[in-house]
Amino acid sequence: MIRDRKKKVLKSLTQWLLIVVIGLSCLNSPTGVMAAGFVPDTIRVAMFLDLGSTYKSVVPAVTLESESPWNAGVIGSAGYQQMVSLPANNQVRFSLDSFRVKVLETTDWKMAMEVSQKLSSTVDKPILFSSSLGGLPVYQLYTGMYATEQAGTDAVNRVNQTVGANLNGQVPSLKGNNHLSVGNFTTIDQAIEQQNMMFNAGYDARVAVQYPLTGGIQYGVWVGEAINVSELTILQQDINLVIPGIQLSTVDSSIPALILRQDVGLNTTALKTVDHYQISGESTKVWIPNQNNTMKVMERSKRSYRGNLEISSYNGQLSLINELPLEQYLYSVVGGETPSSWPAAALKSQAVAARSYAIFQKNKFKVADVVDTTLSQVYNGISTEAPSITQAVDDTKGEILVKDGKVVETIFSSNSGGVTADSSEVWNSNNNTFSSVTSEGDLSAENSLQMWYYVLLNNGLTGYIRADNVKELTSTTLAGLTQLTVTATNTNVRPIPQIQSTVEPIGKLNPGDMAVILDKVTESNSYSWIRGPYTSAELLKTMQGRSLSELPTTIRTLEITKRGPSGRVIELMVNGQFLNVRYPDQFRSALNGLPSTLFDIVSTGSYTVLGSDGATVQATNSSTSVISSSGINSLNGNTTVIMNGDSKAIVVDASEKFKFIGQGNGHGLGLSQWGAKGMADAGNDYQDILKHYYQNVTIVKE
Repeated sequence: MIRDRKKKVLKSLTQWLLIVVIGLSCLNSPTGVMAAGFVPDTIRVAMFLDLGSTYKSVVPAVTLESESPWNAGVIGSAGYQQMVSLPANNQVRFSLDSFRVKVLETTDWKMAMEVSQKLSSTVDKPILFSSSLGGLPVYQLYTGMYATEQAGTDAVNRVNQTVGANLNGQVPSLKGNNHLSVGNFTTIDQAIEQQNMMFNAGYDARVAVQYPLTGGIQYGVWVGEAINVSELTILQQDINLVIPGIQLSTVDSSIPALILRQDVGLNTTALKTVDHYQISGESTKVWIPNQNNTMKVMERSKRSYRGNLEISSYNGQLSLINELPLEQYLYSVVGGETPSSWPAAALKSQAVAARSYAIFQKNKFKVADVVDTTLSQVYNGISTEAPSITQAVDDTKGEILVKDGKVVETIFSSNSGGVTADSSEVWNSNNNTFSSVTSEGDLSAENSLQMWYYVLLNNGLTGYIRADNVKELTSTTLAGLTQLTVTATNTNVRPIPQIQSTVEPIGKLNPGDMAVILDKVTESNSYSWIRGPYTSAELLKTMQGRSLSELPTTIRTLEITKRGPSGRVIELMVNGQFLNVRYPDQFRSALNGLPSTLFDIVSTGSYTVLGSDGATVQATNSSTSVISSSGINSLNGNTTVIMNGDSKAIVVDASEKFKFIGQGNGHGLGLSQWGAKGMADAGNDYQDILKHYYQNVTIVKE
C-alpha cells in the first residue's frame, strides 16, 4: 500500500511537472498556436468572404432553407436578439443594403426575367424584387451589391452596355443605403398599413425590422434608396409636397435592421415570391442559431450544414460564416478528404491531421479560421459524413500533433507519388517536419484501374484507347509493331489515358479499323499521370503572371535543370533561360495545372540520336514520312515513329509540343492520403502513419 501510494504521488508529481514544462514552453513561444489548452470547442468556417487577393468568394445574396422552423436576429456584446421567425421548408434570402444598380422597373415580369437572365452570366449579378406602386404590382431589377460608390458607378456603365438596348428607354442608375423613415410601430400590421399608404401615394416603401439601442423590436417604414444626403433631401422635399404634414426623419445608420422585400428572381419559368431581407446598419451581424437542425445553403450546391450561421458585411461584400463545434466540422472534413470505406487507421490519421491543421489556422481569414474550399480543407457540410468517419473522429477526439510546444501545420496531399516532398521543394525553405520520406502505399491508388493502349492511327495522329474496348490482332506492321482493332462503334481515342468529358477525342475507331500499339499504360490517376501534349502558346498563356522574368514569344526547348531531394522539379529552363517563379511548387500552375512537380518532360518535336562513336546529336523532325497503322500506306504527315534500342516506338511530332509524364497529386508535403491508406492496409496504426509522414512531432491528447 505504501509503495502504491508512493507510485501515485510520484506519478502525480511527474504529471504536474510535465504540465509546467509544456506550459512554460508555450508561454515562451514567440509565434504559432500553443498546444496546451488550445483545442477550441468551435471553429468558424467562411463560405463567402472578400479578403481581396488572400481569398475572395462572393455572391450578391444567400438563400437558406431548413426542414424545421427557424429564426434570425442580431448578435453583439449583449448576445443574441431574435428579430424574425421563419417557416420550415421555405427559402429565405439575405443580402446587404449597400450600393446597387437599379436596372429596370416594369409591370412585365417576363421582360424583367429575360433581362435578369442576360445579366446572370456577367460579373453584375441580378436580384429581382416585386413591389407595389399606385396599387399596381411592379418588378424592380437590380445588380450588386457594390462595396463603394465608384464600384457602383463602374457597374452602371457595364450594365448599360450589356442590356441597355433591352430596357425600353430606361437608363440604369446607382442606388444606395440612405433612407427616410415614415415612422416606427410596435406591430408589423401597423407598419404594413403605413407602407400601403405610401404605395398608394406612389412611393416605394419597405417595412424594416429594427433593433434600436434602447432594446426591443420595432417595425419601421422606410422610403428611398439614396446614394448620399443631397439625394435624400430632395426626396424629402418631394414627399412633403405630395403628402403635407407627414413626419419624416433620416434613418439612423447605426441601428441594426432587416429590410423586408419580396424576391421574385429565383424561379426563371414561373412567378414565385420568397422573403428577402436586406441587412442594414453599420457592423450589423445577423445570427441564425442552430436549433438541433441543419441549414441548407442553396448557393453552396444546396448542401446542408450543422451549427450556427453568421451573415454580415466585410470589405463591402456579403460574408457568410458557419460556426460549429470543431469535432462536427471534422465529421465533414475527414469525409470530404478521404473515402469512408478506407481502413480505420487511415481515417484516424486524417482526423488528427485535419484537427491539427484547423487549429493552426486560428483567425487566418480575419473573421474566420478557415474557408470551406481546398485553400483550407474540403468542407461540404453533412453530405460527406459517414458512420466510419464519425467513429474515427470520435476515437481521436482532442488529439493533435505538436512540436516545440506549438500545434503543427499538418498539411497533406492526395498522393505523393511514392515519395513525399521536402519543404525546400515546395516553399524554398527548410522545415525538418517535412523531410522527404518514402511512400510506397501511394501505389494503392492504381488498384483496379483500367489499362489503356497508346496507339498510332492511320492519319498519323496518336492517342489512347481503353483496353476493355479493344482486341489485339495477330498481324504486325513492317516494323514488327502489334496492331489492334476496337470492339464497339465510335470508340473514342483520347488525348491522354483518361476519360475527360470536357475534352474532345482526337478521333474515333470502329470495328475493322486498325491502329498500331505503341505502348500500354495505366489509366491516369493520382499516383501516375500524363498531361498534354501542350503547344508553346498554351504553356506561355499559363506562364503569364507566374513567371518573374520576361517570357519568350515561342518555346523551343523546355528543360529540367535541377531536382530536389525527392526528385521534384525545382529548376526549369525555357529556351536556355531560367523560368523564375516565386517558389518551386508554382511550376504546377505555370505549366497548365500539372498535378505535381514530380514529372519528366517529353518534347514531341525532337529526339536524341546516339551515334556509333558514342556521341549524341539532338535531331528535329520536319516533313517526315509516316508509316500508317496498316503498315502499307506512306503518309506525308507531321509525325514519324522511331524505334529505340528497346524496340519501343517513339512518336516525333514536327510541330513542337510538350508532354508531361509524372507521379503524385498535390504539393507532396506531409501526410499522403493514399500513402496512409497503403500503410493502413499493411497493418500500421494511425500513430505510426502520422509519425512516418511528420517528423520530430508528438501526438498530444487534450
